Amino acid sequence: MNNIDLLKKKIIFRSEHRGIKEMDLVLGKFVSKHISEFNLIELKQLDDLLSTSDDNLFKWYSRKKCEIAFPENRVTNLLRKFKIK
Repeated sequence: MNNIDLLKKKIIFRSEHRGIKEMDLVLGKFVSKHISEFNLIELKQLDDLLSTSDDNLFKWYSRKKCEIAFPENRVTNLLRKFKIK
């Protein structure tokens, strides 16, 4: 197993095992849908994003006032537009 596969496994696990159930659902489904299309840089950006607290991530995703700034990149743009169906 190479480093990219290990990073993908880590991302999948972290996206599905959050502290807030809503974020488990959003991030788990988002990662499931998009992980195969991300390159190494985008996977690292996603991994960094998953290091953010659920509270801040949920506020940012919900477009509420958030205490931290999130980077503008393809990963964050896709996540902001992502809706559970």
